[in-house]
Amino acid sequence: MDFATELAAFDPSPELLAWMEKRVGGLLEEARTSATAIHWRDVKIEKLTLELAYLRRMKFGVKSEAFGVAERDLFDETLAADLAACEARLAEEREAAEMGPHQPPPEKPKRERAGRQPLPAHLPRIEHRHEPEVCTCGECGQALVLIGEDVTEKLNIVPAEFFVDRHIYPKYACRPCATVTAAVAEPSVIDGGLATPALLAWVMVSKYTDHLPLYRLEQQAARSGVVLARSTLADWVGRIGVALEPLGDRLAELLRQGLMLHADETPVRQLDPGKGKTKHAYLWAYRSNPLGNDPPIVIFDYQAGRGGVHAANFLGDWTGALMVDDFAGYKRLFRGEAIELACMAHARRKFFDLHKANGSPIAAEALRRIGELYAIEAQAKGKTVEERALLRQAHSQPLLKALNLWLLHTRQSVANGGALAKAIDYSLKRWSAFARYAENGIYPIDNNPVENAIRPICLGKKNWLFAGSEAAGKRAAVIQSLLQTACLNGIEP
Repeated sequence: MDFATELAAFDPSPELLAWMEKRVGGLLEEARTSATAIHWRDVKIEKLTLELAYLRRMKFGVKSEAFGVAERDLFDETLAADLAACEARLAEEREAAEMGPHQPPPEKPKRERAGRQPLPAHLPRIEHRHEPEVCTCGECGQALVLIGEDVTEKLNIVPAEFFVDRHIYPKYACRPCATVTAAVAEPSVIDGGLATPALLAWVMVSKYTDHLPLYRLEQQAARSGVVLARSTLADWVGRIGVALEPLGDRLAELLRQGLMLHADETPVRQLDPGKGKTKHAYLWAYRSNPLGNDPPIVIFDYQAGRGGVHAANFLGDWTGALMVDDFAGYKRLFRGEAIELACMAHARRKFFDLHKANGSPIAAEALRRIGELYAIEAQAKGKTVEERALLRQAHSQPLLKALNLWLLHTRQSVANGGALAKAIDYSLKRWSAFARYAENGIYPIDNNPVENAIRPICLGKKNWLFAGSEAAGKRAAVIQSLLQTACLNGIEP
């Protein structure tokens, strides 16, 4: 029994019956409108929640080290997919609302989003013309006249294709002189090898830039009907590493000509023969100064240990300013003429971890003050060394002085032994090294350039797991140095 039948049982007057039916209909309409609005808001809230997570990731994720490198990549991929799904759902809801009788609540005007980036102009264009099946008018039979064209472009790809370069060297003889003449054979990167330089480059880039293990390259070749055994690929990698060592040595010489360097190190696992397990080795990284006029260079130096002697041996008699963390192995370098620079990002990270863990107001204040220093560096981006020096002198130095006084004053009220005391002591202990960057316009504020160079190595370790030997590690370091230096100079290897 519906509402109208139930109402008729009370025998209301026609006027009351009409009014009540109209009123109930209005309430049902309002309920449907409210349900649509609530659903619309739920979808919107979900999208905004994801966007908020993304903004937090962009603001804090890189410096907070909240995720490992691989985890950050997976997080970014998942977040991008979720955002795209929410955008699609919003579009469907908007279309349904526009077609139906119930409009969603009006939204505030949105800022126009940047349009899709055009496809790169340097890519070759292959035209596919799509003519109508009939070129005469369907009404009168007259021939159609071209009045314009609609052009759309889509990105395509041709998978890697193996082919054979066949080199033919005709031989010509002089019968009277009994001599034979032929063109000189082209030299090979690997004597007697079957691989061209392009194929060898593909193997090196795939292994050390794209972080693909050799067995995956073997599988890729097999899909094209080409047999490239892992042992063969490994042999090529070893030979190329040896061939490139002189170039790596020259690159290191050019790096040491700079007056300011970044340095850092990361552990790698090395196979320990006879014990059936791995041991720790270290990949030391040295980076030229991106704020100066030095050519962009990054050098990786593979060593069996983490002792400061390895950095001392690499730098030799080099003198200049060196940006490092608080690792004790670097201290011996500053007993001579080398100038110590400390990484402000490391100091910031200690306060950020505290603020994230317990919402410490003191840590929050430290983050705010350090953020002001980074804001000045953002203003200095793109300026000359002289302009950056003036900006730091006018703004950074007073802020650094105020930060130092605040840390000293705050430390007096913080109990010893706690995490907050350790964070403050870390900054105060190396304060001169932290503040030294503001003395001129050439020193950087942090060690992020070399840490960014190490980051791909950390991703690669997830795939190649360990170095087979110290010699293999050194060869890999040379190849990594050349590939990443090429990338720093805008050259895709």
